[in-house]
This record gives sequence, structure tokens and C-alpha cells, in this order.
Amino acid sequence: MNLAVLHNTTYNEFMYKVRIESDFAAAHFLRDYNGKCENLHGHNYKVFVYLRGEVLNEGGMLFDFSCLKKITKKVLDVIDHTNLNDLVRDGVSVFDQNPSAERIAFYIYEEILKEAENLGFDLEFAQDKKEAFLYRVDVFETEKSRASFCIV
Repeated sequence: MNLAVLHNTTYNEFMYKVRIESDFAAAHFLRDYNGKCENLHGHNYKVFVYLRGEVLNEGGMLFDFSCLKKITKKVLDVIDHTNLNDLVRDGVSVFDQNPSAERIAFYIYEEILKEAENLGFDLEFAQDKKEAFLYRVDVFETEKSRASFCIV
């Protein structure tokens, strides 16, 4: 198919997507959970961060990988080598109930948006937005267990 034809398709039918990987280590425990995860334990988490959009920048990229890695690293450095349950005292209210993988994914999503904005990048989703936007964060507790936060 001709690339020009593909660019004329309707929104969400044709997208560029990028993904970076990162990681952090942290401990947590889950209240109101009947099992061994009620006890303090740790994980070496793997994180995938996904952007999508229709428009490439002047360099032919949806978004610079190194910039996305830098933003993600700054976010993960806050939670790396911590007890996630203790972060509630530091104002991370998303972990108030339990720092589950789902809540960790949401936290990372929100913090990437904030850090990107601090650096002058708008990665928030908006209807009919054609530039890069953050649409998904995956958090792997193990190689076989992951949770995602997705907006579209």
C-alpha cells in the first residue's frame, strides 16, 4: 500500500508506536490479601512505556528514544530501592490502598506525563491528537506476571 494513502486513513487506523524498557527494584506488601504477598517482599520490576501517534518529527521519529528513557528513569529513580508502602508518607497517595502492579503502572503513567511536561513535551492524550502521546505502561513483577495501565 502507498504510504500517502495510509496517512489519509482515519484516526487510529494507522499509527506509529514506540516502546522503551526500563527497570527498578522495590519492596512492598499487600494488605487485605490472603497469601504470602501480605508479607514484605521485593521484586525486580521491568517496565515498558509505550507512545503512539500519527506524525513524525523533523528527524523522522515519533519521539526520541533517549529522551523517553531519560524521563522514565527520572520517574523510576523515585521508587527504586524503596518500600513502596512507605511512599504514602511521602505523598504518593496512589499507593495508599496497596502498591499493586496495577497501581504502580498508573503511578508511572501519571509521573511520566508530569516529567515530560516539565521538559516541555506534551505526551497527554487528546482527541484527534496526531503527535506522540503516552498510551500504555506495563509493569512486570515477574517474567510471567504483568499489569498494564492503558488509555486507548
